[in-house]
Amino acid sequence: MRPETLVRDHTVYACVMGSRAFGLATEGSDTDRRGVYLAPTPLFWRFDKPPTHVEGPAEEQFSWELERFCELALRANPNILECLHSPLVEYADDTGRELLALRGAFLSRRVHETFTRYAHGQRRKLEAHVRALPRALDSARAGGTPTAPRWKHAMHLLRLLTSARDLLRTGTLTIDVGDHREPLLAVKRGEVPWSGVEARMTRLEREVEEAARRTPLPPEPDHRRVEDFLVRVRRASALQADPYEEGVQGVVRGGGVG
Repeated sequence: MRPETLVRDHTVYACVMGSRAFGLATEGSDTDRRGVYLAPTPLFWRFDKPPTHVEGPAEEQFSWELERFCELALRANPNILECLHSPLVEYADDTGRELLALRGAFLSRRVHETFTRYAHGQRRKLEAHVRALPRALDSARAGGTPTAPRWKHAMHLLRLLTSARDLLRTGTLTIDVGDHREPLLAVKRGEVPWSGVEARMTRLEREVEEAARRTPLPPEPDHRRVEDFLVRVRRASALQADPYEEGVQGVVRGGGVG
């Protein structure tokens, strides 16, 4: 079974992510699509296992196999958790709706570590880039192309820190930035000096730490509940027609074997 066929025929959940889901879309923004597919259980009985993820078939589209998606969500992967909480759901079948109903089972205090670790890594990259700017400006004076701070990256870092803070405070992950849209877009447009961006980052990092000390989130995600869900859908899939056998039978009927 080709990877694009898994996405086309076995997707259980599909949504839009990126700036459109965050409420930060502007004219010309891409439409980033993410999805989850359930590979038929009989495919796992073969030596060649189904892929854990598929890029495409459309541009800006990426999908995960259900088990891999759940594994990453249990680890509090920021991108996966945000995908599961997108306000722009384009498709969900019965399995997809069950997955959405499990959103709370994936949330735990682990988000403090994963969100902040990712944010700190991005901040270090931004700071290194800013430190390199004087050399870039010297190059521009000599006839090169001037380089500006990566304002878009800075905007998304502030968005992520705000999301982490509010998640730890409330126990609920909200994707749309709401009233923070215009201040964040001002950062993206380069209207806020780097010193002001740094001050916001530092303040948010402090607020994230304070929220983590009083968070209502449980220490660990609900592994058992998620695993029961996976076992149930795998068992139901095993009762369906074997896609491998269907393919072989089609070849035989067409005279392709013998």
